[in-house]
Amino acid sequence: MLVKVFSASVQGMQTIPVTIEVNSSRGVRFVMVGLPDNAVKESHERIMAALENSGYNMPTQQITINLAPADIRKEGSAFDLPMAIGIMATQQKVDAEALGRFMMVGELSLDGSIVPVRGALPIAIQARKMGYEGLFVPEKNVREAAVVNNLKVFGVSHISQVVNHINGHSLMEPTILDTRADFYARQTNFELDYADVKGQELAKRALEIAAAGGHNLIMIGPPGSGKSMLAKRLPSILPPLSLSESLETTQIHSIAGRLPSDVALIAQRPFRSPHHTISQVALVGGGSNPQPGEISLAHNGVLFCDELPEFQRSALEVLRQPLEDRAITINRVKYSINYPCSFMFVASMNPCPCGYFGDPTHNCLCTPGQISRYINRISGPLMDRLDLQIQINPLPFSSISESKRGEPSAVIRERVIAARKIQEERYRAHKHIHCNAQMTERMIQQYAEPDAASLDMLRKAMERLSLSARAYSRILKVARTIADLEGCERVGLTHIAEAVGYRNLDRSDWAERRL
Repeated sequence: MLVKVFSASVQGMQTIPVTIEVNSSRGVRFVMVGLPDNAVKESHERIMAALENSGYNMPTQQITINLAPADIRKEGSAFDLPMAIGIMATQQKVDAEALGRFMMVGELSLDGSIVPVRGALPIAIQARKMGYEGLFVPEKNVREAAVVNNLKVFGVSHISQVVNHINGHSLMEPTILDTRADFYARQTNFELDYADVKGQELAKRALEIAAAGGHNLIMIGPPGSGKSMLAKRLPSILPPLSLSESLETTQIHSIAGRLPSDVALIAQRPFRSPHHTISQVALVGGGSNPQPGEISLAHNGVLFCDELPEFQRSALEVLRQPLEDRAITINRVKYSINYPCSFMFVASMNPCPCGYFGDPTHNCLCTPGQISRYINRISGPLMDRLDLQIQINPLPFSSISESKRGEPSAVIRERVIAARKIQEERYRAHKHIHCNAQMTERMIQQYAEPDAASLDMLRKAMERLSLSARAYSRILKVARTIADLEGCERVGLTHIAEAVGYRNLDRSDWAERRL
């Protein structure tokens, strides 16, 4: 007897429908074809134990399972449930005709319980797209899958629930969530706030500009000056996620298996802070079983690299192309996968190996050569992609001991949102441009061209401070954002002057000025 059960496999951001064909015939073998990996092949032992421990007998016949399309490699344990149901259907213990209305995924435990899997959300989207009536997913995956409307999503904890529902013996109710209300309620619920940051007004101003224009930023300063504290509060001033952005971000985290079971939609922009020992593959994604890397998990959010010079040089260099293209393509012998990675890149670093170069309260123990080599661990092309470079100094005791709270994140966020709305309107005709940091050279000439007086001042500043040529367009982009924050249509002298002040590391005499 031949039975077909429907499931799906996630490869990159693409969901591939998989038809599981189960045929029973005379014999005693168990055969599986269709390019299964080891995890899929091992499902035979899990299925046999799960059926026996659930009160169902494994058939004493030859079972042949084909995972179609047969030319695409199948990975993971999510096919356990549909294969087990297909085997039972060949023995007429499950209504084979009713199987055509459902798609299902789930890993089986040996006692018949169903274990959560990765990628439930994109699979649910695919099930709705293909017109299935319902989708069976593990109970711990039900909240993410139930986000999809016009699809009955059933969260199951045991294989017997699936059997009883399909046979019509004990019908389950689909999970229905009020995702919008929960989504908007969690958008402004931040644990960290800039009101708790004392002093560092220049740094907070730079972070506001970065948030308003989507600019990449690096902070340089001695240990304890507040670099990490400032960076971790950046999501609290970024514009809120739209529903489409949230859905895309949630899909990535679902594919990576990083979505908490109690979360239906990610409501706040991601903040990823990988350790400096991270490998190149973990940062950009890939692996033998391809998974999104940290840059994709930071999609629509912030990637924060603390102690930037301590990262492997090879890992840092692979960031250059994703920062420009806002997508990463991973090509291997067996696969080619695309992941989105549109993120704000924020980094911090010490000014020297010991960390106290230029600190008025500590003596630096590093030689000029050591300082130069430490700074040069960050390549010029990567530094070229950092629009703002700010210097942070330790706070004096009088500032630390102040009881007065700083400006709250909610107030800063209002200014950021207002500036982003100006940019959305400006770039409405440009499909892939949403903020000032994404402007092309031609767009800089169109939207950020300074007047004659501002251009002359910029020329003098670049000559006097020995700024590199790559700083020119970055200064104009930042100046355009400063003008947007002030509601100015044209870029003026004050905007250019402030933008020039955020190019500290581009200055050829940076080290000499701090001695």
